[in-house]
Amino acid sequence: MAYTPELSMESCQILRRIAWSLEKPMTQTIEIVVKNITMFIDRKIVCSKCKDNSICKECVFSKQKHKARNKEVLSLS
Repeated sequence: MAYTPELSMESCQILRRIAWSLEKPMTQTIEIVVKNITMFIDRKIVCSKCKDNSICKECVFSKQKHKARNKEVLSLS
């Protein structure tokens, strides 16, 4: 990954506590959080603001994938 965002102290503390609850390292926990937050975001807004339409069919925010993902049970393992 070319760009690694820094977390604020508060965000780091939140992530650490989520990691403890999942009994996973923070590096794995942030992956879980990012992948699962997509279920709660309005895909239409994301798609309308997207600057890379080269992977639309595979994108988690595509109409088909987002609908299927919203039907999944939130998996934290």
